[in-house]
Amino acid sequence: MGNNFYDSYSHRMGEKTVVLQNAEGEPLKGIEVTVRQTKHKFLFGCAGANSIPLANNEFEGEMKELAEEVFKKFSKLFNAVTLPFYWGRFEPVKGNPDTKRVRKTAEWLVSKGFKLKGHPLCWHTVTAPWLLDYSNTEILQLQLNRIRRDVTDFAGLVDMWDVINEVVIMPIFNKYDNGITRICKEFGRIRLVREVFHAAKKANPDAVLLINDFETSESYDILIEGCLEAGIPIDVIGIQSHMHQGYWGVEKTLEILERFSRFKLPIHFTENNLVSGHLMPPEIVDLNDYVVDSWPTTPEGEERQAEELVLHYRTLFAHPSVESITYWDFVDGGWLGAPAGLLRRDGSAKPAYEELNKLINEEWWTKEKTYITDETGSFVMSGFLGDYEIYAKGSVIASFELLNDDPQEKIILNAEQGQMK
Repeated sequence: MGNNFYDSYSHRMGEKTVVLQNAEGEPLKGIEVTVRQTKHKFLFGCAGANSIPLANNEFEGEMKELAEEVFKKFSKLFNAVTLPFYWGRFEPVKGNPDTKRVRKTAEWLVSKGFKLKGHPLCWHTVTAPWLLDYSNTEILQLQLNRIRRDVTDFAGLVDMWDVINEVVIMPIFNKYDNGITRICKEFGRIRLVREVFHAAKKANPDAVLLINDFETSESYDILIEGCLEAGIPIDVIGIQSHMHQGYWGVEKTLEILERFSRFKLPIHFTENNLVSGHLMPPEIVDLNDYVVDSWPTTPEGEERQAEELVLHYRTLFAHPSVESITYWDFVDGGWLGAPAGLLRRDGSAKPAYEELNKLINEEWWTKEKTYITDETGSFVMSGFLGDYEIYAKGSVIASFELLNDDPQEKIILNAEQGQMK
C-alpha cells in the first residue's frame, strides 16, 4: 500500500523464546524443528445461519453438495461464526425454543475449531410476537428469563453474545408494535441495558458481552458512556457497517474508530458488507425499506467490492482497538437480497473472496520456518498472534499460543519425544 498506517501491524504480532524439554525437564539440544501457524488470535468471522441446516443434515442432493462446497470455502477464511438467536425464529411458540437444533450446530462448529457468538439476546426486530399478550412488567421478566435460559444452555459453546441490538432507536422504533420497544420506552434504554447485561453475566460470568448497533453517531457514544457510568458490564463495543449504499471510506472509518476507542474497550466490527451490484439509493433511511425484484452482481461491481473490502479490512486490522471483523454474509442474496456475499449464488468465489483469502492466509499469516534449538533447548520465534504447532521429523511434538504479553516470558513446552523417533 505504501502507507505506513497499513504497514503497521506490530500490535498483531509477538516474539517469544520457546524452550523445548523432555518429560524430565531436560533441554532438547540441537534438534531441528519447524513452526507452523494453525489459527489467528484475531477473529475473522462471518454470519453462519446456513450452518444450521448443514449441521443437522437437512440438505439433500445437489443442495447438500452445494452447501458442503460453500462451507469448505467458508472454513478456509474464517475462525469465528455468528449464530442466529433471533427470538421470533428461535422460539416462535412460547416454551418451544429451537435449542436442540442450534446446540447441535454449535457443537459441530466448535469441533471444527470455530469460536462462536450468539446474536442477539434482546432486539425489537424479529422478536417473539407472543410477547404482546403480556404486560410490560411481564415482558421484561420473560426477556430476562430468556437470556438466563439460553446463555446457560449454550455456556461452553457460545461464550460471546450480542446482548442487546440497536438500542439507540429501540424506544422510538415505530414500524410495528413489539414487546421490546414497549419495555424500552417504559423503563428507558439504560435500565433495559443494565437488566439484560446483568442477566447474561450472572448466567455465564465468563462470557464476553457486547452492545451492538448500526448507529455510529454521537447518540451511540452518549448511550455507551451512560451505560458504563451506570456500571453495566459491557466487555466489547459492537459496530455494524452495512454498506449497501456505498463504502464508508477510510476517513469515516478512522473517525468512528477514534471516537469509540476512547472508552478503552475492544471494538468488534460485527456486521460488515459491501455490495457487488448497484448501490442502494442514498435517500433510503431504513435499509429494510429497499425492496427490488432483482439485485444482481456485476463484473464491475465485483471488482469494486474486492478493492473496497481490502481497504476496509486493512483499515480495521491496523487499528489496535479492533479485535474482530465479521462479514455479513457469505453468499449473495443472504440479507435483503443484496449481492453482498463473497460467493455468488452458485457458490463460485468472487474476487473479494480471493483478495480476503490473500490477506488472512498469506499476508497476515506467519510463514512456516525451521529452527535449531540451542544448548538450553531454546529458539526465538516471531509471528502473528495465534496458535502454532511445532514439528520434528514430520510429526507434531508440541503446540502453543503466541500472545503479545511479556516478551521476556518464555514458553516452556514438554515435547512428545515419541513422535520424534
